[in-house]
Order: sequence, then C-alpha cells, then structure tokens
Amino acid sequence: MRLEKEMLLLYAITNRKDESREQFSESIEKALQGGVTVLQLREKNISADELIEETAALKKICDTYNVPLIINDNVEIAIKCNADGVHVGADDMPVSEIRKRAGRDFIIGATAKTVEQAQKAEREGADYLGVGAVFSSPTKTEAKRITKEQLSEITKAVNIPVVAIGGIDADNITELHNTGISGVAVISALFSAEDVESRAALLKQRVKSIL
Repeated sequence: MRLEKEMLLLYAITNRKDESREQFSESIEKALQGGVTVLQLREKNISADELIEETAALKKICDTYNVPLIINDNVEIAIKCNADGVHVGADDMPVSEIRKRAGRDFIIGATAKTVEQAQKAEREGADYLGVGAVFSSPTKTEAKRITKEQLSEITKAVNIPVVAIGGIDADNITELHNTGISGVAVISALFSAEDVESRAALLKQRVKSIL
C-alpha cells in the first residue's frame, strides 16, 4: 500500500493492557469505525508467535476498512505478516536497510526529535515522521518534550508528512494549529475512552479543524 498524506490524519497506537484478544479486536474495530485512518500495533511484552497472531487478526480488520496497519519496531514480523509498514525509532533498524529489504511500496515511519534526525530519515527513504512528545505523555512518561516551535521547524525542513505524538487529546489538539503537521497520533486519548468510536470521531473532527 502506498502512503497518502490523508492516511495520517488520525494515527492510533495500541496500548492493550488487561483486555482479552476479543475485547482488544472489538476496541480496534470501534476505533476504525469512528474514523481512525492508520493503526500502529505496539506490543512490547508478548512473544513473537503472539505478535504474529495479533498482526494477522488486526490485518483482516484493517483491510476491511482500508486502513494501513503499521507494526512498531519489528521489521521481520511486519514483512512476514504482510503488514502495510513499520515504524522505527532511532535505535532500531536503519530506514535505508528496511527500504532495501521491504521494497518501494512498504510504508516506513521514523521517529524524529530534531531537524537533523528528520532530514536523515527522509534521505534514507522514510515515508513519514513521528515527532514528539509535544505534550506530557501518560504512556511514555520518560519521553523528552519538544516545543511547538521545534515541531514547526521539523515540518518545514522536510517534504514528507509529519505526525505529532505525545499526550495529545481532544482538548489540546488545537494548540498544534499552524505547525505544518499532517495528523496526530493518539493512544490514551482514544483507547481509554468508554466509547472508543465516538472518541475517534471527535478526535478526527478536531484534527481536521486545525489542518
């Protein structure tokens, strides 16, 4: 699947805790029904076999809604399970190597916190950037904050789309107006809601209002 900028509008990242697999899948489907435009599966505490099973299950759901499925960090499983792409951090496999192995149509996202990191990822073949944390994050309390000005500098320095991440919710999204982003990534703001579908719809509406 080739990445279109519009796919990054509402970027959801999973954060499953005590849910059963059925509850987890149901929550994901509600998020897609509400308007999530891309889904990243982030599971750091399960085995490779479990991750493969989970990827296969979510791929079926995402395909139903024509939403790309991105796997966090694990390039091998993303390729093996025919996921649409992978998102990598600074300490993961280099973007250039992933591009050689996965091909042209494989979506590659990269984390960037500086202009230099952003430009390097773009040169190596990244399709989009995840930039943050723009606010204090309840899921990544150790994440270093970046200012709105730094976010704007990064979006101006590259030609690929930028997704803001870190502590974003329906109330503070408007603070990201005029930063040049193409979308926002949400975790707790979406999946901690009692009504995930309605929350996704609200978040998508708020993002559209600032772009």
